[in-house]
Amino acid sequence: MAESTIQQQSLTSWDKPDLDLSGAEWQSSSRGLGDVQIAFVEGFIAMRNSRRPESPSLIFTPAEWGAFVSGAREGEFDLT
Repeated sequence: MAESTIQQQSLTSWDKPDLDLSGAEWQSSSRGLGDVQIAFVEGFIAMRNSRRPESPSLIFTPAEWGAFVSGAREGEFDLT
């Protein structure tokens, strides 16, 4: 029960706006590899799956995006 309380608290603390991504200018990597696209919208960074653009996008603050990119560069997310 304590676990569900923690999950509810973190869900209610969501403070990112519901962004309109319909006019976003989505960018792929410079090499055109991968399935991820990003867009900079209203001071936030949106990320989506380019193979399923209709699916929900992840929204990052600039600080969250910086931490994500730094972790990726350092191999934090390597699964091999």
